[in-house]
Amino acid sequence: MDKTYSPRDLETRLYERWESQGWFAPSGRGEPYCIMIPPPNVTGTLHMGHAFQDTIMDALTRFHRMDGRNTLWQPGTDHAGIATQMVVERQLNAQGRTRHDLGREKFLERVWEWKEESGGTISRQLRRLGASVDWTRERFTMDPGLSAAVTEVFVRLHEEGLIYRGKRLVNWDPVLHTALSDLEVLSQEENGSLWHFRYPLADGPVTGPDGTTLAHLVVATTRPETMLGDTAVAVHPEDERYAHLVGRKVRLPLTGREIPVVADDYVDREFGTGCVKITPAHDFNDYELGQRHGLPLINVFDRDAKTTDDVPAPYRGLDRFEARKRVVADLEAQGLVEKIDPHKLMVPRGDRSNAVIEPWLTDQWYVRIEPLAKPAIEAVETGRIRFVPETWQRTYFDWMRNIKDWCISRQLWWGHRIPAWYGPDGAIYVGRNEAEV
Repeated sequence: MDKTYSPRDLETRLYERWESQGWFAPSGRGEPYCIMIPPPNVTGTLHMGHAFQDTIMDALTRFHRMDGRNTLWQPGTDHAGIATQMVVERQLNAQGRTRHDLGREKFLERVWEWKEESGGTISRQLRRLGASVDWTRERFTMDPGLSAAVTEVFVRLHEEGLIYRGKRLVNWDPVLHTALSDLEVLSQEENGSLWHFRYPLADGPVTGPDGTTLAHLVVATTRPETMLGDTAVAVHPEDERYAHLVGRKVRLPLTGREIPVVADDYVDREFGTGCVKITPAHDFNDYELGQRHGLPLINVFDRDAKTTDDVPAPYRGLDRFEARKRVVADLEAQGLVEKIDPHKLMVPRGDRSNAVIEPWLTDQWYVRIEPLAKPAIEAVETGRIRFVPETWQRTYFDWMRNIKDWCISRQLWWGHRIPAWYGPDGAIYVGRNEAEV
């Protein structure tokens, strides 16, 4: 017997015995009982949240195993597309190279090598925690069998009309060059400015019912560079100050374009002047308003968040923040800046790159959510599923009834590829493999 008690040595020997004897494999003769472990990212390490949920799952698994049920706790890890690609790209950057220098095939080989060398941390940690998972069934989300399942489900959902490709606004990371989900975007409060710009009325000064004459509308924005893509100015339909201007047009500075004044309940009459610039291609709320009013969408940024050829020549090819400086300077020179106020605002940043996220209009693949959400709502309404405590039911309904179609495509090299082929005529073919297509 050891002179001093060493938990590490004792627990390691015990666990190795449990695992070698196959005591975690399904062995009971009773009703099956299975828990799929929520797969942690292969790049990371376990944290207190994992320890908490894994302890609960382990207790349930051991209870049902001792109760004679045919019990399985299924382990696995997630390929973590963005995080894993970033790890390997940083290794290449340290050598003065990029993934484009290697090409797709060689880069993926490099990622698999990293995964084999460094991807076992979480498995080792689960063993140290004493988790009674069946290691003979451990899976990785990029395993051939699981990859085939992903392709099969994608094709079936596409055939059922539940997956489609469409041009819509997404959270775009201009550093990683990929779309992100809302969960991958972290908004944080930062110091900024609120610029107030004058948009001249296209037909000259207009006198309202109260005798007040307006020569321009003043709009406030935290992103001056996006005004190059404005397609309307919106006011509240019950705002008497501007009711006589709805349907008229203003002249958009620096562009030579005329854009309409529209009325919409989205506008907050109490914020700023009550006039809001609308840029449907670069703001999620503006996009919804633009859809309601049939406004055109002008994409003024490219994948690098640089200005495109859809903006006037002096502003093309500029980084968005450089474009901001030039737009403000030129508006000041024309006497169209009313004032600039210090302003705190929530800035969306990518949780991996920390880059400022750009709402960007691009073609992506989506899952149609409403048909899927409907039976999930009914299951709670009929009592087949209940929330404890019941107060969370209201949150659930609010989320499910307002849920948007889910963007599932990412512009990454590492991960499951969309099983779609694109013809020279723009046609898209979805299938299980190229031969089928």
